[in-house]
Amino acid sequence: MTNPYYKLPRNQELPLFHPHTDKFDCIPEVAAVPPVDAEAHAWFLEARKLEDFHLFPEERDYPKIVRLTRQAAERRHWQSMINLASFYIEGLDPKHGVGDAVMLVEEAMQLGIPAAYDRMGVYHMNGTGVTPDATRAYAFLQKAAQMGNPDALAYLAERLYTNRDEGDRWSNIPIATKMMECAFSQGNTGVAFLLHDSYRVPREAEGRIVESPTPETKDKALRLLHEAVKRGGELSASELYLQFDGPSDKYHMLPTAVDKARAKRYVKLSDALGFDHRRRFPNLDKMLPLPPADLPPWDGTRDSLLNAVMGVTFSPALPPETSRPPGDRHFVDPAYRLRKIAETTNAPRAPFGGYWQPFVNGLEVKDRPPALYDKNESFPTIYVPGEYASKPLTGITWVYHITVRNTRYEVDPIALPGLTRQVPRPATPVTHRSHEACTVGGIWQPWVSEAHPLQAIVNQPWRQVFLLKGQSFPQPKQDWLLDLDAKEVTWHLMEQTEPGMITKGGG
Repeated sequence: MTNPYYKLPRNQELPLFHPHTDKFDCIPEVAAVPPVDAEAHAWFLEARKLEDFHLFPEERDYPKIVRLTRQAAERRHWQSMINLASFYIEGLDPKHGVGDAVMLVEEAMQLGIPAAYDRMGVYHMNGTGVTPDATRAYAFLQKAAQMGNPDALAYLAERLYTNRDEGDRWSNIPIATKMMECAFSQGNTGVAFLLHDSYRVPREAEGRIVESPTPETKDKALRLLHEAVKRGGELSASELYLQFDGPSDKYHMLPTAVDKARAKRYVKLSDALGFDHRRRFPNLDKMLPLPPADLPPWDGTRDSLLNAVMGVTFSPALPPETSRPPGDRHFVDPAYRLRKIAETTNAPRAPFGGYWQPFVNGLEVKDRPPALYDKNESFPTIYVPGEYASKPLTGITWVYHITVRNTRYEVDPIALPGLTRQVPRPATPVTHRSHEACTVGGIWQPWVSEAHPLQAIVNQPWRQVFLLKGQSFPQPKQDWLLDLDAKEVTWHLMEQTEPGMITKGGG
């Protein structure tokens, strides 16, 4: 008899890591994960909010953080599942340990979550709850990277970005560059330093330099680092501080001239990101555009700089939670509405928590709206109506519903509480297509439809951009390195800001 231990997801057979592959296709991670339940996402954000970096670790309410994360994880919120596994390993939930973390990650793997394959690779690399096995670890990391996980992409790219095979490094710079671009397109800024080096000095596959840096390659590298600062890249902000402050090595200098006023602003942003890595500065160009643009006025204070460049939102980050009436399975918080998705089960128990509705032959069962069930909770027996009221109904398929935000507005980005600035909606909505020139200076939000597979990495405040009247909107493929047709993106004015309306004071 086969030992069931060898059938566990942690032991699945995967193709061995192939560092010298010549093929790589970028598939964004969000295209593979289950649809995100909005109420669960609010719990996730609330938990992240409680990890306040102004508090010492011992001052944080970790029992509540764990509880909120578990609530979200039970509704298949994939980020919460991965975070909860980390809490188990860190000992933040005394009832669960390393073994529970490994099983939770396995559950996420079975849901097809790329981050779970990355995490299992890390477990095998470090021997966390499993036998250490570097070969198996790299196989899991390769699988995660092929599924689009940015962390796995960054890890493997760093090991392929070298000029010779040695130890745990293999020379495959073209593929490493593609992996870094794929990770960066999804918001990972850890790859920015190596990626900017790849842009600055083009190399062949084995690492030989093709040509010396040119003004064009230096400009491309500079813009990459600047974009990374917008997305929260501390090291990129630090590097740009050094670059504009006047590096001792002029050969590697990216800007065409020393600019200590710009350096002063970059170092403020670097310090802020070092204190709280959750920050994002999408509207960086409002206060710190790249040369040859002039620097806008600034009063020299840290807070005015951060407030100006952070993202903006219309609504409070988290809607107030309404208490559920005791025993009412059909209650839906007024801040949300339900949307049926393709997820179904014929099992007698709910495979995960959330709202389930019975269907027979594709039709709703009469008087049975979606009801809330906990994970592994038994579904009720439903009887045939009328004269056969004592006869159980057979052939039931339970259909899953997720919650979506119950907003009457087409565009309503949400972010981690405290890390965006709340602004009033423009009295008259202003919208543009990507090919049009900006007609109003200010902060603009890109948007795709709710059902778009990339909406989770497009409809975000960190994708915002500050533009002056007449400037062009970013193009997804060129500026975001994202395989997204610009025709699918609309741009919406969040806050009008004309020159002279920024921040008073000297630069």
